[in-house]
Order: sequence, then C-alpha cells, then structure tokens
Amino acid sequence: MIPGLAIATAIIISIPLIGFATDWDWAKIGATYSGLLDGAFFKKNAFANTLVASTPLIFTGLALALGFRSGVFNIGAAGQFLIGATCGVFVGYAIPLPPVIHLLAALLAGALGGGLWGAIPGFLKARFGSHEVINTIMFNYLAFFLQDWLVNNPMKDPSPSVSRTPTILDTAILPRFLDRLHLGFVLALLAALLVWWLLWKTTLGFELRTVGSNPDAAKYAGIKPGLIIVLSMALSGALAGIGGAVQILGVDYNMPTLYSTDYGFDGIPVALLGQNQPLGVIFAAILFGALRNGSDLMQLRSGGVVSKEIIFIVQAVILLFIAAPALIRWLYRLKLRKTALEGKQLTRGWG
Repeated sequence: MIPGLAIATAIIISIPLIGFATDWDWAKIGATYSGLLDGAFFKKNAFANTLVASTPLIFTGLALALGFRSGVFNIGAAGQFLIGATCGVFVGYAIPLPPVIHLLAALLAGALGGGLWGAIPGFLKARFGSHEVINTIMFNYLAFFLQDWLVNNPMKDPSPSVSRTPTILDTAILPRFLDRLHLGFVLALLAALLVWWLLWKTTLGFELRTVGSNPDAAKYAGIKPGLIIVLSMALSGALAGIGGAVQILGVDYNMPTLYSTDYGFDGIPVALLGQNQPLGVIFAAILFGALRNGSDLMQLRSGGVVSKEIIFIVQAVILLFIAAPALIRWLYRLKLRKTALEGKQLTRGWG
C-alpha cells in the first residue's frame, strides 16, 4: 500500500509545480502530462525505449535489494556499474572471439569486475569493521577517476579527434528486437528470477537474509557473518557490473571519457520502492524508466516552460515517502496495525 500511495502522492505534488510553470493554463498542463505518457508508452517505439531505459535500473535495483536483504547498505553500485562497463567494453573491442562466446565473455568480465569492486569494501567491513557506506562512496570516486585515466590512456581510441574507447566488435553487441529493445532486458528479467530463487529457495539465501536480520543470531546458528558480508557485497557488485556491461553492449557500444550515469544511485529508490523484492524492483525500474523516457516529450509538449528536470523532483518525493512511511500514514490517516510484538526490535539490517 505504501509504495502505491507514495507514487500517487508524488504525482499529486507535481500538479501545482507544473501549474505554476504554465500559469495554470490547463491546456498546457494536459499537454504536459499527455506528453509524458506518450513519450513513455504510446508513441511509436516509446514503450520499447522505456524498457531499454529501465534495463540498467533493474540490475542496479537488484544489486541494492540483495545488499539490503543481507544487511549491507551498498552505496557503491555506481562505481561497480562503471567498473563493469569498463571491463565489458575492453573485452568487447580488444579480444576478438566467436560471436556467442564473445558476448558471454564481455558480460562475464562486467560481472567479475563489478563483483571484485564490491567484494573489497565487503572484506574491509568483515575484517576491520569499517562502514560499507563510507568505503563504497570512496570506491565510487576511485572507479570514476580510474575509468577516466583508462579511457584517456591505454584504452583510448587511436583517433586523435575523440576521447573514448574504440567501438566494440559486432560479435559483442547484444541482439536487438522491437527496434531498440535489446536482449539485455531479457537478461535483467532472468537476473530478477535468479535473485528471487537465491534469496528464498536456497540455503545461501537463507543465510544472507539471516545475517541481514540478526548477525548475532546467525553467528550463534553457525553462520559466518563475515563471509556472508563479503559474499553479499560481491554478488551485489556483480549484478551492478553486469548492468554496466549490458548498457555498453546494448546501447552505447563505446565508452567516452568521464562516462558517468545515474543508474547506480537510482538503484537505491528503485530497490526501496520495490520493497527489496525482485518483482517489485522490475516494476519500480520500469516506472523510473518511463519517467526518464517521457520527460523529453513532456518538456516539448509544454512549450518548453516545464523542465524535464521536474521528473527528478517526482523521484525524490517518491523516495522521501518510501523512506518515511509515517508521513504517508499521517497524510492518509492510516492506522498502524498493532501486534503482540509491537515495540520490539525484530531486525538489525537494512533488509
């Protein structure tokens, strides 16, 4: 109930913002919202483009959700996404391989790169007790500057007129269908299914969720919290890394200098809106992808008076209400269901 009310409330709040921008011209207000919907769903190829925009968000949302379920707050999805993209593009242009093998190798390189980048902060937390939030933020900066150095030096395209890597070989490109929609979206759905199976159908998933809920009880039960923390951060980083590789292999085909996206940080509201459930992450990612994809036509239909940046306000309001559900309960006068365990601390993790 809370996620749906959060989305509805954010849309309601956007009405006065758009109203002020258009001097309460209801024709323009209607055109603004119709432009958003058309650009996201109904214009030719719009829905396919929305799914393309949502694909990396599914991967980073799953990465964050897996971390939250395991009791770690992985702020480093942006850096892991970037390292995965860097590894994927390198294998894509520098290592000629047969068609199917080449694509799989590039995706595997992205997963390994992102997984390693995530495992290091996990090891630091497990071994030395350093907080993963601080470590992963620092690793985001390291990833950003490492990528910039690589693209401007050993990975730079020989042409002096561009500051980017060479274009990946055709054998590493993700197949397309429905115009721009590529195989990466199918891989994202399979990743969601795999995360669901891992968390709720395997012994390892039970251990991940147990450590996330109560590491002391997990240790008493014979589970090694330190090992689980490292493993959960590695798996989380691998998901984000595959997302970066998919974005390169399916959309960009090369990596420019200062290549930076919001996908890593947008994975946080996607995971929270999806209630850290793989199916919820898929729908939340499609919502955010629709907002991204429809914002350009929304601005155009409004005559330019409504900036597409208002979409980020809507996203921020959704995140605010998801992070503070008491505000939703207060606004809509919802009663908190009381139980015999009310007031007792049931969990210690983010999951």
